[in-house]
Amino acid sequence: MRDASVGFQCPSCIAEGAKTVRVPRTRAGAVAGVPTGAVTTALIVVNVVAYLLVDGLRLTDVKREGVLTAGGIYQHEYWRLLTSAFLHYGPLHLLLNMLALYLFGTYVEQVLGTWRYLATYLLTAVTASAVVYLLAPVGVQTAGASGAISGLFAIAFLLALRAGQDVRSFLVLIVINVVLSARDGVSWEAHLGGFVAGAILGAAFAYAPRTQRALWQGAAFGALVLGSLAMIAWRTQDISQTYIFAG
Repeated sequence: MRDASVGFQCPSCIAEGAKTVRVPRTRAGAVAGVPTGAVTTALIVVNVVAYLLVDGLRLTDVKREGVLTAGGIYQHEYWRLLTSAFLHYGPLHLLLNMLALYLFGTYVEQVLGTWRYLATYLLTAVTASAVVYLLAPVGVQTAGASGAISGLFAIAFLLALRAGQDVRSFLVLIVINVVLSARDGVSWEAHLGGFVAGAILGAAFAYAPRTQRALWQGAAFGALVLGSLAMIAWRTQDISQTYIFAG
């Protein structure tokens, strides 16, 4: 028996009572109050190291094989859908993306939790690449984390909106992003694809009923996977009827 505020409690009773205590969770299902940020930090480190190795050492062959190109995807080099999200064109491109990743990623990771956040980042990156493959001209080469970051931005916006927070700053950033996406040399296709992917996932994270959380999130992830596969298949078929690539 153990001392209690009133009388005594047996150890087995305490253990049974502990099982019934509900663990506080965030709206997306992560355990609340757990220190996070490790995945965001790791993603930033990977991006910076990739830039230092590829651009610093001038590994042009590695970069050529890693960026997103229509010809590459058409020839079944599907790794480009993901590797392109970890390559950048110049230090300013890298710096701006990493600042945005830190700002939005830290918040989103806290709400989503480690593994859900990592899966979200990687899937939004791939979906953004699939949209680029679908919409961008064939001769364009694309690289950068902006597609995945646009997804994080959309998720952060919906989470803040659902929580009743002031989202006017988000609306300003959306306008700025649209203006920047219209500039030459900026992949508006990646920004659009990432934002839409993030909006789909963000809706599931922010608005799913607690009892149907897994169902909503699973459906959102599945929709993006199937949508990406469909876009890749359709564009590949379209290219096969229009272009000829050297083997």
